[in-house]
Amino acid sequence: MAVNSNDDARFKVVEYSPEKAEMIGYSNYSYWKSVFHNFLKKKSAVALLIVFVALVVFSFIALVIGKYDYRNLVTDSSKGFILPNSEFWFGTDNLGRDYWSQVWYATQTSIKLACIVAIGECVLGVTIGLLWGYVRQLDRFFTELYNVIDNIPQIIYMTLIALMVGKSFTIMAVSLIAFGWLGMARNIRNLVMMYRDREYNLASRCLGTPTYRILLKNILPYLISVIILRVALSIPRTISMETTLSYLGLGLDINTPTLGILLRNARSYFLNYPYLLVFPAVIVSVVTITFYLVGNAFSDAADPRNHV
Repeated sequence: MAVNSNDDARFKVVEYSPEKAEMIGYSNYSYWKSVFHNFLKKKSAVALLIVFVALVVFSFIALVIGKYDYRNLVTDSSKGFILPNSEFWFGTDNLGRDYWSQVWYATQTSIKLACIVAIGECVLGVTIGLLWGYVRQLDRFFTELYNVIDNIPQIIYMTLIALMVGKSFTIMAVSLIAFGWLGMARNIRNLVMMYRDREYNLASRCLGTPTYRILLKNILPYLISVIILRVALSIPRTISMETTLSYLGLGLDINTPTLGILLRNARSYFLNYPYLLVFPAVIVSVVTITFYLVGNAFSDAADPRNHV
């Protein structure tokens, strides 16, 4: 059979490329694209997230549109316990100070504290949890450390620190992080031990893959959903802890309003002046509920097993 000399024009010599060879059989799957795609399917969670973002944004707008600047509030007992009206939108407290500016400034302070603590707990908890679960030699040390710290309620540590060291934003944030990483680290450790000896990790170790790369590339992606859930739950838990400590007189300085301090101050007057309790309590409830439900929804969306 004769070979057509023009057949050679239909072929092209292509140089071998290892990078392109590895892409054979790969799909255009994107982890984070799938996460957000699944999350956006949950309309109720998206609505709650919008509510929380709107609350945070409005806390800044409220201080701008308010008639009184928090930093310039003065005590005037003659204006004490004025009910909400056109001049004092949230009324006044027992000292005659505008309650609108106090509530929104306290909201900013409490949310800022909660976010800082959540990020600190995440960084410390994930780092220690990965090492705790993967490096067998460290397991006994961290287990004993966990048992020593966890056997004493956190509020006792916080009480001792407040009485012995002092009360400030920085002290409270560092204290909450120092004793709040345990739960996340323990959870991460258990999951790492479950994934550590999977076939693909054994193969990676046999090929000489560095430990940090195994942790970051092979194991950490399976922990994202748990990390997100723990962070989301840390924020309302921190606000609840700050509220409890402030209620007991162990929170931040009384001159730095937080939602907890406002609730503590309202406890003596809420029967006659319920608005002093209602406004901060509603904000605490909104933050707690939204973060809990949004965190659960985002955790489900981040689980690779739920991706198609």
